[in-house]
Amino acid sequence: MVGFITSHVLDTSLGLPAEGVMIELISIKGNNRLLMNSAITNSDGRLDSPIMEKNKFNKGTYELLFYVKEYFENKHKKPNQNWFLDIIPIRFIVSDDSHYHIPLLLSPFGYSTYRGS
Repeated sequence: MVGFITSHVLDTSLGLPAEGVMIELISIKGNNRLLMNSAITNSDGRLDSPIMEKNKFNKGTYELLFYVKEYFENKHKKPNQNWFLDIIPIRFIVSDDSHYHIPLLLSPFGYSTYRGS
């Protein structure tokens, strides 16, 4: 397999890339979950390298976990804020050996995603 997985996060409430969001990649096989990699978004809201490199790429079910509560606490410094979102899971299936780009469009009260290029 020669594909790879990338991601980025945009804070749509600020109209800016979301710097400092930790992302974990989990492999899911039945009831087993295995942490494959983790990384933190840079000043452009992107990861410095693919979260799954070509040499570790396999078909299967995966989940990206976006740790957004800590990001909101640091970026949207509002005292006594009751945050709605904590960890956002995006579960997806890798079915071929192409590039899977999974972005997260984020605000304090909602999010969206899609398969990008």
